[in-house]
Amino acid sequence: MAEKLATASPRLVRRAAVAIGVLVTIVLVFAAIRVASDWPNILAGTAPDDDFGQRYVAHPWLAYLHIAPGIVFLLGAPLQLSRRFRTRHYTVHRRLGRVLLSCALLSGLFALLFGIPHAWGGAPESIATLVFGCWFLACLVLAFLAIRRHEVPQHRRWMIRAFAVGLGVGTIRIWVGIFEGIEQGISGGTTPATLDPTMFGIAFWLALSMHVAVGEWWLRRTPALTG
Repeated sequence: MAEKLATASPRLVRRAAVAIGVLVTIVLVFAAIRVASDWPNILAGTAPDDDFGQRYVAHPWLAYLHIAPGIVFLLGAPLQLSRRFRTRHYTVHRRLGRVLLSCALLSGLFALLFGIPHAWGGAPESIATLVFGCWFLACLVLAFLAIRRHEVPQHRRWMIRAFAVGLGVGTIRIWVGIFEGIEQGISGGTTPATLDPTMFGIAFWLALSMHVAVGEWWLRRTPALTG
């Protein structure tokens, strides 16, 4: 992602690439689980047993117009942020950028439309969705405006901020797993392997706050880049 950083600390670049790969994989796995769980009920017109999945079945258009374009964005954004790809395939980079920006805006909009009124984690999740969803959309709009003015460094900075927040979806799942493990450990495995909704909302705040902070840290590590 960064020539300056790659020269100074190639190990850090490799670790970042691995972390991105892991988080995108987590998102893909849980998206596949959602599809496998939801669509038999959606097609049959039945309701799932768990209240977490009921939201997706009851509001499939809202849910999947958030999930599907969001996955496209997360899969394509690492390629767009690769300097080597941009310099070798600039025309493809521009065309793909339009597609990914549209997908990200659509995903972010429907994250608000689905996540705020239908939050399983209650008020903590709803507020987190509002705060970080608006930040995500703002970063995308500012990135678009920057590239329209041919301000490539600013475009890069805003897109990295947006991508960092998007990757936070994977880290939310990690925090959920941590909380579930703590709960099982405290209870000695006697409680159901389900997370309290309030803790689910807390996972949103922890994960997305971390990703905003890490995004800013990364930008401070690469302040002089021009693309």
